[in-house]
Amino acid sequence: MQNKFEALIDKHMSSLGASKLSLSSITSEALWQQTGRYSADSELLRLKDRRESGFLLAPTHEEEITALFAALVYSYKQLPLRLYQTGRKYRDEKRPRQGLLRAKEFMMKDLYTFDSSHDDALKTYDQVRHAYKNLFDELKIPYLVADADSGNMGGKLSHEYHFASSKGEDNVWSCESCGYVANEEVVEKKAPGTQTSPTSSLVFTGISKDRETAIEIHIPRPDSMSPGESPSWDKIASYVNLHAVKNAGVDIDTSVEAATLTTLLPKAKSTVSIFDRSLQRADSEAQSAHDLTIIRPGDLCPRCDTGHLSVQKAIEVGHTFHLGTRYSEPLQALVTLPDQKERQVVHMGCHGIGVSRLIGAIASLLADESGLNWPRVVAPFEVVITLHSGISDDVGTQIYDALEGTDRVLDDRPIKDSRLKMVDAQWIGFPIQVVLGVAWKKKGEVEVRCRRLGVKKDVPLDTLHEEVTALLGQL
Repeated sequence: MQNKFEALIDKHMSSLGASKLSLSSITSEALWQQTGRYSADSELLRLKDRRESGFLLAPTHEEEITALFAALVYSYKQLPLRLYQTGRKYRDEKRPRQGLLRAKEFMMKDLYTFDSSHDDALKTYDQVRHAYKNLFDELKIPYLVADADSGNMGGKLSHEYHFASSKGEDNVWSCESCGYVANEEVVEKKAPGTQTSPTSSLVFTGISKDRETAIEIHIPRPDSMSPGESPSWDKIASYVNLHAVKNAGVDIDTSVEAATLTTLLPKAKSTVSIFDRSLQRADSEAQSAHDLTIIRPGDLCPRCDTGHLSVQKAIEVGHTFHLGTRYSEPLQALVTLPDQKERQVVHMGCHGIGVSRLIGAIASLLADESGLNWPRVVAPFEVVITLHSGISDDVGTQIYDALEGTDRVLDDRPIKDSRLKMVDAQWIGFPIQVVLGVAWKKKGEVEVRCRRLGVKKDVPLDTLHEEVTALLGQL
């Protein structure tokens, strides 16, 4: 079945003119140090060789593919270049859970794109998003495309692809009236129509990660809070949108405990203040005014006049990033351009699909009390043929031949109890089950079942192919 997922990916990567390759599962610490992504306390799985050289079990391959590009590509005439792989990745995941949804080792598809200019890179980004849309549409499962934060990947433009699920770890916000969808790291709400006095504000004071700067966060005091009430530092997440603080460019350490904070603040060398946009300011420092209060269901949408925001749990299964020169500049991925003497850095994108996570997510979404229930395009087989005991394999072969043109399999295992075969077919999740049982013995008809469409009926052999093909069309 994994092969089916990979074949689906290959099909849509081919539509982009992408070439498939295979990158090493081991990468060099030195490359990650060049791009500034190496960190001793991150999720990197490290190892050393006999010479004590540092290596990593590759969690992703931006550094390696960029270094490879830099060594082999020299001219703009070789661009655009689109390279992808589907392979294993490794991360020292702090909270492995739910099997395939979060693990230390997983399968992932990564597409890396290289263009000679910023504008060309954005065109490529749009083309990749279109290919992703076609791919996820083919699964016939509702999905969300959310504005997202690029995080340590770099770049300013990225989108996440989610399946809504109670088992998900991400919070995805959307508007009921327009197409606005965003993850919790970048979601916004409409600015308030009125401003309040800063004298009635609530102030949380934290410390920067380098312990050099005290950071004051000013937000409007909630109506439910008494004037003299001042919540402790460890309650900050109940009042302040910490993602917004990070997006404001403030390097605050939110992991420090309240007791430790009281000893660190007196030693700070300077103080920086940031204010929620709803607070009236005398100095009108626009750069320090941000939407810092937490977002709640029912808040007004920032993109339309009438919509309200709601939130749902979701599983992220894909992500597209416009990287710009985040990796090409430090790793010197350069090409010559027309009418320019000096070589210029290329503009990049990276675009992932979590193959093993996609398998786990679809399994959890579509499974019911009878078993798994795969979409047609990625099912192990579209049709399984099951014979009751006493019906010869020759008859099964006849049915198999009658379904030529479909992706079918004949369950010819030497199991006497045919009920076990039927239960197995349901647990495995074949989209359509063709059963030769009582109806075949009595009137020469074949039972056709499609659990996902709620179909269970007997059909004559001469219309079997037509019936099955019609059901597959609906799937």
